[in-house]
Amino acid sequence: MELPAAFLSEDQFTCSICLEVFNNPVSTPCGHSFCQACISFYWAGVASVRGAAKIYQCPLCKESFRKRPELQINRTLKEITERFKEIANSGMDERGREGLEDTNSHPNHHHLPATRSGEMPEGIIAEMMTRFQQLPTHPSDLHDQSPNRVSSHMATRAQSTEQLDSPPPYSSLRRYTLSGPIDSSPSLPLCPLHLRALEFFCRTDNVCVCNMCAEAAEHRGHTIRPAKREWHIKKAQLGVEEGELKDLICERERKLEEVQSSLREMHAAAERETDGAVCVFSKVISCVERCQAEVLEVIEMSHRAAEHRAQSVVRELEEEIAELKRRSTALSQLAISEDYVDFLTTFTGLSTPTPAKDWSSVSVSSELTSGLILRNLSLTMEHFQEEMRKLPEVFIQTQRETGQRSSLDQSVPRPNPKIRRVQEYAADITLDQNTAHPRLIISVDGKQVHCGDRHQPVLDYPERFDRVVCLLARQGFSSGRHYWEVEVGGKTDWDLGVASRSVNRKGKITVSPAHGYWFLSLRDRADYAFRTEPSTNLTVNLRPSRIGIYVDCDKGLVSFYNVEARVLIYTFTDSFPDTIHPFFSPCTNKSGRNEGPLIIRPVAMTE
Repeated sequence: MELPAAFLSEDQFTCSICLEVFNNPVSTPCGHSFCQACISFYWAGVASVRGAAKIYQCPLCKESFRKRPELQINRTLKEITERFKEIANSGMDERGREGLEDTNSHPNHHHLPATRSGEMPEGIIAEMMTRFQQLPTHPSDLHDQSPNRVSSHMATRAQSTEQLDSPPPYSSLRRYTLSGPIDSSPSLPLCPLHLRALEFFCRTDNVCVCNMCAEAAEHRGHTIRPAKREWHIKKAQLGVEEGELKDLICERERKLEEVQSSLREMHAAAERETDGAVCVFSKVISCVERCQAEVLEVIEMSHRAAEHRAQSVVRELEEEIAELKRRSTALSQLAISEDYVDFLTTFTGLSTPTPAKDWSSVSVSSELTSGLILRNLSLTMEHFQEEMRKLPEVFIQTQRETGQRSSLDQSVPRPNPKIRRVQEYAADITLDQNTAHPRLIISVDGKQVHCGDRHQPVLDYPERFDRVVCLLARQGFSSGRHYWEVEVGGKTDWDLGVASRSVNRKGKITVSPAHGYWFLSLRDRADYAFRTEPSTNLTVNLRPSRIGIYVDCDKGLVSFYNVEARVLIYTFTDSFPDTIHPFFSPCTNKSGRNEGPLIIRPVAMTE
């Protein structure tokens, strides 16, 4: 038989999911066909991604089905596909010989490639086109087609096909699909080697080729498909992947909204809990103050009652003692009397014993009732303080259970409850003009200092620093606890702390606790350090704009706080052998980048 100019490719029998020839083909209600296993696996995957909302879609047209369709094997399409496989495997040699003869009969077209595996002779076209035209549009219609009717249509179509004239000779390779021929488009890019249109795609090498490249040795045995067909298949796959990506995006957007909603709820809950805590503690404070007043009143009343009873007993005892002393005096005088008549007359009255009160059982006690109340209150306070000590541990345990401890512990500093306590030792600090470096400019009230551009004409007092731009405060401390706050604002460099009165103030200064300096430093806006030998570098997560300095002279302790954040920055323990003074250094201006002043601020009691 003569090889026709048109042929079918196995691309018409390829599943758009697995990209292989149909295996047990089934058709969806929208009319597209897939392998039974492929569409089942695809729907299972999409349903698992979407979770509870199971919506089944066609991978190609995206038509949705609320209920998973009951798919039946398309037996007509399966029969055609199996027939195609048999012809493709068994007719290769015969088509090759016919192709050789046809090539010899058309010497001007010797570049025509031999028929490839997977291509179908035109003799089968009629049968397949007849069957495809008779395929039902819905899977349920497959059962309405009787075998006799299908055979009748096939016979009629075959007879009409035999009456068709043979196609005319052609000058370029054309491939036929069920919808018609695919002509080489003049807009397709050309092969740089053969100057032919790149209308085929090599799946093995993943490259577009022309018809001559497809028959070359370098692509022999490779899987070659029409480029346009491959383009449609890839676009279908792209649509599937795009749909899955959109599902993932929607899922994550829902999760984002869920987290943001939870964050808003947590914020509202925190505000409610804060208000509740303030309300409860305010009531507790009011109750304690009221109870304190009542207990003190009871103590006062008990004290007054006991005092009144005691005064009554004292008066009675004093009267009885006076009476006894009077009788004792009378008896003493009667004993020395020489008048026997008076003796005998008086003796009878004096010798009669007077009734005496038994004072052995008489006692005076306070009868206070507050002791039991105070003991119970002490036990309650101990229990409350124990629970407060456990509060940070409960917070850490909660974060560990929710998997958030590591991030929160590193990024969120814990408020220091001692900040309220140290503020109670606020001291009124003023700067000492006589100790200031000549470049330092101090405000009239002695609360601000900044570095000028040049030296000022000042007297060279022995206590003045002449090389380092620093100064001390007038107040000195040798005992007790003291606290003050300094606003540093946006300065890039500063030093704050305490210094011993006996430190060296002339020439080069070595700053360390061993030389009488205990202070915190900032350099280059971000480098915090405590000046030891060598310096102790510190990590400060929240940049402070106000520094609190606390000193306990008796314990040798100096601490630095971030006042706004209520966070302890650093604590150093040493001994202060001499009187210490608050130490300040605004550092140099650095061309205007550090010209802001250090300002001593009044201490506001933090709630």
